[in-house]
Amino acid sequence: MNFWDQRYEIDTFYYGTAPNDFLREHVGDLPAGGRVLCIGEGEGRNAVFLAKQGFVVTAVDLSRVGMEKLQRLAAQEHVQVTTVVADLAQFAIVPGAWDAIIAIWCHLPQPLRAQVHSASVSGLAPGGVFLLEAYTPRQLEFGTGGPSVVEMLMTADALRKELAGLKPDILAETEREVAEGAGHHGHSAVVQVLARKA
Repeated sequence: MNFWDQRYEIDTFYYGTAPNDFLREHVGDLPAGGRVLCIGEGEGRNAVFLAKQGFVVTAVDLSRVGMEKLQRLAAQEHVQVTTVVADLAQFAIVPGAWDAIIAIWCHLPQPLRAQVHSASVSGLAPGGVFLLEAYTPRQLEFGTGGPSVVEMLMTADALRKELAGLKPDILAETEREVAEGAGHHGHSAVVQVLARKA
């Protein structure tokens, strides 16, 4: 059993069932009713939220346990989400297939992160939106969630390069209070991205 299966092998949802704040604030910026890919989706709270807003949602995550919990949550909320259990190192993001790609706390090692972000740029249809929230290296000072390895944390400068080809509406590092289940709670240092494909 991998790390994430072990983390999610509990009755409750480790990060809660409410959507991420940044996603909820900007859901209106996504192409209405579009095809959305959620990468590193965990237990599915964001994917289920998007399905409830009328999007056609596919979620991919390494954790089979997480994807099974997503399906239970989707059934409770009377929506459908397509789930894929896959390592993002092997998952093919089909060029031009998606109207939005969502990456919430999807912390990957380099160079995999750059590879996935480049594939995400290609994977967006014209007018498509890439939305991301992740922790920055400053988060190590707070210890309120996220990886403890600096190489897996993100900066605005790095993301600007990795997402070359998209026009950012938002690309900024900030600090905010995060309250997401047992996993993320307290003052946090984050980077937020909302970027569009021409």
